[in-house]
Amino acid sequence: MTQTYYRPIAVAGATGAQGGATVRALLRRGRPVRALTRTPDSAAAATLRRLGAEVVRADFADRSSLVPALAGAMALFAVTTPFGTDVDREVRDGFALLEAAAATGTVEHVVYTSAAHADRDTGVPHFDSKYRIERRLATLGVPWTVIAPAAFMDQYAQEWTLRGLRDGVFGRPMPADKPLALIAAADIGEFTALALTRPDEFVGRRIDLASDVRTGQEIAAILGAACGREIVYREFPVEYAEAYSADLAAMFRYFARAGLDVDAARLRRDYPEVGWHSLPVWAAGRSWDLG
Repeated sequence: MTQTYYRPIAVAGATGAQGGATVRALLRRGRPVRALTRTPDSAAAATLRRLGAEVVRADFADRSSLVPALAGAMALFAVTTPFGTDVDREVRDGFALLEAAAATGTVEHVVYTSAAHADRDTGVPHFDSKYRIERRLATLGVPWTVIAPAAFMDQYAQEWTLRGLRDGVFGRPMPADKPLALIAAADIGEFTALALTRPDEFVGRRIDLASDVRTGQEIAAILGAACGREIVYREFPVEYAEAYSADLAAMFRYFARAGLDVDAARLRRDYPEVGWHSLPVWAAGRSWDLG
């Protein structure tokens, strides 16, 4: 018998990487989705409508938009970011979204996406801000789950990495042999959908997520194989990252010192239905037109 679901799952940041992956994963499971976005008239929002999601406006900075956007939803996927603003704004946004979810009286489960190791004393500003939001979530009386993704594989397809690959270089301010836990945005979406559709299994848990663990040297070789050209790893001074963002520099200092360890093998064993991407599989599935 096919089960019919009437109350939607609200997905914040629906036009972003994690939110978009979560929308798609939920729709594949036949669940009704309410996609929350500041830009409901955007091309990305139109794509979500075509896929079958309800798209509504929700702006974290406009609290009056949040409760109506969440009204009647049975669950919420919550995501926040300091990039484009700052960590203080991220915390305000996170508090506003979660408090609005609690105020509806209908949201029965919140899955918040944080960062792997954010619950440790990392000294990384955007990890610490997410942990503040985690702690606030735990006080609101709404059943919760925290997922905490490792470093995104998807960053390797962004222009700041592609520029180096065009020159035959993959560079990071980390030793070449330092392992780093990685995850694809698609895997975050699949795991989130799992948590949202099997709440009894996940409520009250904080789970670091990764689908692969690779050294910088291995990442360079894997990207090179996918691109069809030789790519060498280059460790560059952390001051290069500092010139762009003190926050990112703090993150790389933490990665270089403590690493970012997540038990990816156990996650693969315990949740095979996620279809975890190794870095070679993820990279082989992309088009690498480096010109």
